[in-house]
Amino acid sequence: MKPLGELDSRPARFVLFDLDDTLTSGGRLTAEAYAAVESLQRGGKKVVAVTGRPAGWCDHIARMWPVDAVIGENGAFYFWFADGKLGKRFVEDPQTRARQRARLTAVAQSILAQVPGAAIASDQPYRETDLAIDYREDVAPLPLETAERIAALMREAGLTAKVSSIHVNGWFGTYDKLDTARRLFAERFGVDLEAANRNVVYAGDSPNDAPMFGFFRNSVGVANVRRFPGLQPKYVTEGEAGAGFAELAAHLLRKP
Repeated sequence: MKPLGELDSRPARFVLFDLDDTLTSGGRLTAEAYAAVESLQRGGKKVVAVTGRPAGWCDHIARMWPVDAVIGENGAFYFWFADGKLGKRFVEDPQTRARQRARLTAVAQSILAQVPGAAIASDQPYRETDLAIDYREDVAPLPLETAERIAALMREAGLTAKVSSIHVNGWFGTYDKLDTARRLFAERFGVDLEAANRNVVYAGDSPNDAPMFGFFRNSVGVANVRRFPGLQPKYVTEGEAGAGFAELAAHLLRKP
């Protein structure tokens, strides 16, 4: 990973970023980090939040935050707010989502019976498509090895599973953050993401960001990305979490 100072900020037109432990710090959104998001949008960048957090949160983020769109539940949908109205684009239809939610309940019960100390994430009631198992947000922190075991149990049940910095998320389907970013760029921005790769900066911190780190030439990890061995964003900040994101925003807006 190269230091952030080596990132050429001149081509950057789009900034995509994870939320937990990338924008937030210790579970809180600081004024510094929120102001960094707003400064990017005011500076002419298209700004997109990309998160494993639920539809209920993403409704609020799309409406209230200085963002152009939000991708939620690890790629299950994207939301945007324009002309005073909230727009929603789901990968799967309502009937499919309803059937899958019922199946996820049984998977959750099985996992909790096998993994002491884990719990259903507190934001689960606001989710449309996935199951979130908490391994270090509102429960006593469990080791990364336990999170990987939860992910393995999800995969045995036929789910796609990803580990974040706080939850293990599982869903039926093969989409991920990158798949839905491609869809969003084509449908909302009229941009081919492959062709515009050099114009995009992506910031993240955990394993569910791996597809984004691998795809984007200008992928950035906030410093706490080092907690997860094997993750290789192209650049890394000096600061952790929200402070690292603010550092990135300042770098992107710095005059040549």
